[in-house]
Amino acid sequence: MKTTKIMKKAAIALSIQAALFTSFATFAAEDVVEKKDDSKLEKITVTALKRTQSIQDVPLSIATLSGEKFENILAGGDDILALATRVPGLYAESSNGRAAPRFYMRGLGNTDFDLAASQPVSIIMDEVVMENVVLKSFPLFDMDQVEIIRGPQGSLFGRNTTAGVIKFTSRKPTDDFEAYVKAGVGTYGLVNLEGAVGGGLTDELSARLSVLSQSKDDWIDNGYTGEDNALGGHKDQAFRLQLAYKPTNELDMLFNVHSRSLEGTSSVFRANILTTGSNELNENYDRDTVWFDEGVDASGDNNPQSFDSDGWSLTANYDFGDFTLTSITASESAKGYSLGDIDGGNGCDDSVLWDSCFVPGDSGPGYIPFTSNTQDAADVDQFTQEIRLSSNGDNNYSWQTGVFYFDSELEVATSPFFIPTSTVNQTNTTWAVFGQGTYDVTDMTTIVAGLRYTEDEKGLTGYSSGFDADVTPIDLSDNQVSWELMANHKLDADMSLYARVSNGFRAQSIQGRDVAFFGTPSVAESETIMSYEAGFKSDLFNNTVRLNGAVFHYTIDDIQLTAVGGNGNSIGLTNAGKGVGTGFELDSEIRVTEDFLVTAGFSYNKTELQDKDLLIGICGSGQCTPTDPLSADGTSAYVDGNPFPNAPETIFTLTGRYALPIGDSGEMFVYSDYAYQGETSLFIYQTEEYVTDGQFELGLRIGYVNYDMDYEVALFGRNITDEDNLKAGIDFNNNTGVVNEPAIWGVEFKKTFF
Repeated sequence: MKTTKIMKKAAIALSIQAALFTSFATFAAEDVVEKKDDSKLEKITVTALKRTQSIQDVPLSIATLSGEKFENILAGGDDILALATRVPGLYAESSNGRAAPRFYMRGLGNTDFDLAASQPVSIIMDEVVMENVVLKSFPLFDMDQVEIIRGPQGSLFGRNTTAGVIKFTSRKPTDDFEAYVKAGVGTYGLVNLEGAVGGGLTDELSARLSVLSQSKDDWIDNGYTGEDNALGGHKDQAFRLQLAYKPTNELDMLFNVHSRSLEGTSSVFRANILTTGSNELNENYDRDTVWFDEGVDASGDNNPQSFDSDGWSLTANYDFGDFTLTSITASESAKGYSLGDIDGGNGCDDSVLWDSCFVPGDSGPGYIPFTSNTQDAADVDQFTQEIRLSSNGDNNYSWQTGVFYFDSELEVATSPFFIPTSTVNQTNTTWAVFGQGTYDVTDMTTIVAGLRYTEDEKGLTGYSSGFDADVTPIDLSDNQVSWELMANHKLDADMSLYARVSNGFRAQSIQGRDVAFFGTPSVAESETIMSYEAGFKSDLFNNTVRLNGAVFHYTIDDIQLTAVGGNGNSIGLTNAGKGVGTGFELDSEIRVTEDFLVTAGFSYNKTELQDKDLLIGICGSGQCTPTDPLSADGTSAYVDGNPFPNAPETIFTLTGRYALPIGDSGEMFVYSDYAYQGETSLFIYQTEEYVTDGQFELGLRIGYVNYDMDYEVALFGRNITDEDNLKAGIDFNNNTGVVNEPAIWGVEFKKTFF
């Protein structure tokens, strides 16, 4: 039924496009290759305002990742979570493995691990919003550029962008033939294969096919079942086919179809790796071993995860001379499941209801009062349509306006080990109209203003196995106006100052996961944000130093929070009165010599919840140590004044690349990257245990490039000092934690063809 409905809407939208563009047709834009000057910094262009502009001319705080810097981050087989702390102000984590990332920007995010959770950081892939957390996890390969756009983007990108937007742009087809193959192997059985081939098929049609096959062996032993190399690996395969068609000078069209298949291990929960009163990993922690029973039958499924996703989009542009009409139609779907041993070990206490000591031997890491494992499955479909008009020409005033439609259906089935599966169905329909104008007051001063009106409707139905009854249906609706006003002033050709005031909102949310645990759904009202930002952008010393910075302050009314775990092991939505954030970001790039390039970035985020009456349930295990004032019965904590959860107070990034020319056609190089994460509280309420500080990872790449033969061979290392960093926690049963990936070393070869 869902697929039929989505396909009907797709057919309607494609009919609209056909009516708009039938008498016209599309383009495969030629890449303009300029001779590279290694003595200066490369120019960077972005599409943060849905126009191609120099990053230095856009009055927004933006950072980009591309080329070697981006590819090296993913060399060890990491997924999209590898972007965490690689850019000032950006953090990411997950308790659902490679399938459902959660992003945070300027300290603002959502810790909700439910597969229906909304996020305040929007992920845009090839101009299409990926709303559901599963869709956000599509693998990154054959990428042209990543844009990290900080702060609310409610005018052009709409709701659920209160923290910012991350835009991923893949490499597009060109008229000229080009291809590459990349192969990497490493420790833990890592095999990383990637490639693309593309070029002109006819005078009017060009194509590009990109593929990825990535796998890593299981490497973590299960001490409970005695199975060696039981979990920890994955196999992730994906492809993307793009067809660009340009039948006339006025019309261009780009068709994108993509698919992904993931099999592997979900997040690995580790029981009792923190000692009460300490946030240091203790003797129970063994990176290479867990003790999973995963259910009363001790089946030892070892946290499996499986997801498949498919999607397509059709982008069409027609140039009418004075303006361009753009239509973007897209459909995305995903289906799969994750199972997790939530307690992180195996319980062994005969005095409680569930005695899970079914296999003789070691009882596992410390006291666990009862077994808890849960499987969550999701089936998601989304359809989007955007139609936009934008002005052409070099006048001192430019504009764009459009309409946007979004429709999604999501079924989430939750299966705790002790009761049958409960299912909830959520629907979400959104439409919006928007516009933005840019006016050059003088040659040196530009003003940008944008406005958007949004209608958002959500609904939930379902069946509760716990109550053996249908869930009372929930229907929510809201409408909001979001806007922004920006000004940019050039002091000279090399430096500019900007200021920005922006407003945005995250739509109301429904949380239905507690239906599976004898509970009822919870609801959070829409949150609204008012943000103030000022910054500078500069290209200094004959374009050998680029230094950009911004300061910001924002206030969120009715900030949405997700109370996870606690004494009832529940997951419920609530609104706090206010949330406040203040801080700054610095991004720099320095061409020290033609052969030595350094980048550095730093961010400071001070966040604070402001609600004197807000109580959040604390750990039910009794093994963690809350530091907040407690309620009279000692089961909840007052969280007024606390930082936002998973909001690093500081992030510091540093990269350096030094090259040694070898003859006239090649060079040896050394590249290293460092990412530091400052103090971070993992929960809404604060404890001695679940707060981290001073965590970092270090990467290294040493290789040789031959420019005449267009190949590169390199030795790479990720987390080369093998840091053990706490990334997430679960507080209701024991002191469970999730840690980062271990050090991985490997070699990689890349060959490019023209």
